[in-house]
Formats: sequence, structure tokens, C-alpha cells
Amino acid sequence: MPLFLFLKGGVFINAKSVRINNQIRAREVRLLGEEGNQLGVVSVDTALRMAQEAQLDLVEIAPNAVPPVARIMDFGKYMYEMTKKEKTAKKKQHQTELKEIQIRPNIFEHDLEIKLDQARKFFEKKHKVKFVIKFRGRESQHAEDGMKILGDIKENLSDVAAPDTEAKIEGKRIFQIFTFVKGGSRKKTNNEEETNAEAQNEEDSSEEI
Repeated sequence: MPLFLFLKGGVFINAKSVRINNQIRAREVRLLGEEGNQLGVVSVDTALRMAQEAQLDLVEIAPNAVPPVARIMDFGKYMYEMTKKEKTAKKKQHQTELKEIQIRPNIFEHDLEIKLDQARKFFEKKHKVKFVIKFRGRESQHAEDGMKILGDIKENLSDVAAPDTEAKIEGKRIFQIFTFVKGGSRKKTNNEEETNAEAQNEEDSSEEI
């Protein structure tokens, strides 16, 4: 993907195909200064000399214009800054995924701990986790066993996650989605209580009026 740079003054240039300094073929250019100020139409030789005197580059930013538009700037520095910003933006980008963890209703405690550790790794990456309790045969007649496991999961992960949905029964399985919460579900509960308290205070104030 070509890297497009945005210059002051609202101009986009393709950093991979742009011509700079002696690569510019036009005889004359409409010249912009380092701050984007108009310097008029000058010969390329004059523009190159001005760029050299400023210890900067001459960059052709609009090759199809008549005459082409060129600008005096530190092209290497600008490319470095834009690449740095692009890398920073990519680091900030995060796509939340829904991970699924399947559990049997008769799972041993040690095996459940392994599943919970796996879920914690997903939460560290800010992913959501869907816990699915799968029943076989007559096991589905004891849905309370699955609900109890989900309750244990909620309690064990309360420091990092909270239920995103209510537990749902679907055929021979029960599932519930948990989402990462900084500070855990207790913090989420406290925030909800504060919001409810604020709403109640507003209601009381309106009644007094």
C-alpha cells in the first residue's frame, strides 16, 4: 500500500512515487516555501538553489499541475514522522474477537482452572469470551449444573471480566458471553450503582421543583 503524506495546506503526495530535487523534470515550478507560503513560478534551477540554501529538499507535490507545484521541505524528516505516526496508529488499533471456550458439565476443578487461565489470556488482549456448557444425552435435564458452573466462572473472573449477556439455554447447551472490564465486574457494578444514584438524585430534585 503506498504511503500518502498530508502536507500543511491540504496537499496529499505519494511518498513512493514522488520526485524530489534533481529527479524533477519540469523546467519551472510553482514554488511553495517550507511553511506552505506562495513563492511564485520560478525555474527548477532557482527552486533547487533556494532549497539547497535552506538545507532542505525540493519536493514535487502536484506533478500534473501546469506548471507543476513543488515545495521546499525536509522530506526525510517528514517521511520519518509520518511513518512513526502510522506505526503508533496501528498499535492503537485493536480488533476485539469473540473467543469460545467449551466446558462439560462434569468438568473437574483442575480442568476448569485451566479453562479460566485460558480465558484470562484472552481478556488480557481485550477479547470477549463465550463460555459454552455442552450437555450430552440426559445431562441436559440438569441445566442447573451448567448455571452453577457459569456462576463459578463469573466469581473467579470478577477481577478482570463481567457478563456481557445473560446466560442462555440453546438446545443441549448453555452459554454466556463475558467481556473484559478494567477493575473487574465489581467496578462495573459500582459504576452502575453510582449512575443509578445520580439518576435518583435528579428525580428527587425535579420533584422538589
